[in-house]
Amino acid sequence: MFEIEEVERPVAKIKVIGVGGAGTNAVNTMISSGVYGVEFIAVNTDIQHLEISLAPVKVQIGKELTKGLGAGSDPELGKKSALEDKDTLLSCIEGSDLIFITAGMGGGTGTGAAPVIASLAKELGILTVAVVTKPFYFEGKKRLQNAVVGIKELKKYVDTIIIIPNDRIHMVVEKGTPLVKSFAIANDILRQAVQGISDLILSPGFINRDFADVRTIIENSGKAVIGLGTCTKQEGAAEAARRAINNPLLEETSIEGAKRILINITGGFDLTLDEVQEIAGAIYDVAHEEANIIFGTVIKSEIENEIYVTVIATGFEDKTEEINLSSTEKWMPKGSSISLKQTKRIISKDIQSLSSLNLHSINEKVENPPNSEKHLSTSSENKEVDISCETESNSPEEKLKIQSSEDSIILKEPSKEIPTDIEDEIDIPAYLRKKYKILNEKNI
Repeated sequence: MFEIEEVERPVAKIKVIGVGGAGTNAVNTMISSGVYGVEFIAVNTDIQHLEISLAPVKVQIGKELTKGLGAGSDPELGKKSALEDKDTLLSCIEGSDLIFITAGMGGGTGTGAAPVIASLAKELGILTVAVVTKPFYFEGKKRLQNAVVGIKELKKYVDTIIIIPNDRIHMVVEKGTPLVKSFAIANDILRQAVQGISDLILSPGFINRDFADVRTIIENSGKAVIGLGTCTKQEGAAEAARRAINNPLLEETSIEGAKRILINITGGFDLTLDEVQEIAGAIYDVAHEEANIIFGTVIKSEIENEIYVTVIATGFEDKTEEINLSSTEKWMPKGSSISLKQTKRIISKDIQSLSSLNLHSINEKVENPPNSEKHLSTSSENKEVDISCETESNSPEEKLKIQSSEDSIILKEPSKEIPTDIEDEIDIPAYLRKKYKILNEKNI
């Protein structure tokens, strides 16, 4: 008689490595939220902080250099610590198919050690995703400079990177939200990325996607946007798509213009073809016209009346990195009677009436802001940056906008004129922005 041979489905090995204090905290958040199918590793120079990690694998680096006391916000010390324990780190990641490296940029251990771990993964041919944060503006120019240099170094080795500016956190939390809860929301971006990708790889789907599909989207792709949209069927499938398309916490907030997109739609047995088509169509509309879009669906019997959408978008055109240090309610100009969040609410209420406006004629009436850019070159040898900007006073009105590129950092003093581009000031869904562009062209 013939015997039926069971074929084991190969399972991709996924690991999440938290580097430094912020990275270890992010890993703790993920473990507490119950993310499954991945292994967790905490790496730190600070033995005291490492002891509170929930990760089953803990690696102390730089024992001889730092004596377990941390890197003292010195990225070079963080790098040397990682190199000191290079063999231990190699053994931790060996055999992995995909690793996530999470760290806070600007300090010592995360900024210095994360690129070392990424370089080891690259040597082993491991698909690598970095999820990192940029420091708050009030942490000072030195820490920001460290972050910019650290991210530039990290990009050399990772396949894709997701960047979360800490100054964006206030945009998604209510006033008075506890500090721990606020940072947990930022850490949830990592959970979304890991859970979304692991679900795609580990959960057999009705329209199935596997690790090879994930590699197609992520490999050597640069910056990435991860979005997770959830809605009830009463809210409509388009709402889940809208929430997945725009993520205000990320440096790249929208998938608009992405050339590689992976979509996973998860629902119950009540998920309809119309809903799948509506979600995929909304994402297609904002993608690059030549985008490679891979989509899959997962049907789970325990889900009813809900739809979950995960979007991973990569392949964006290179552009100058930007950190806006003035987009916060607390630092609104004196005399402002309305906050940024209030402005958003008003615009969202009146959004329908905007379609009747002649945006081109409005823009013509607005004076162009004065050009106050100051280009500051950096030394490729010591990475020191002399950042200075002369202002009439140090009042809150003189808020700075910092842009960073490969070889320079640009400081801008924002104009006090009315903004000429609503898109730069308010997060409007991509499909509405497209309508404004069409309307604008018709009125020219």
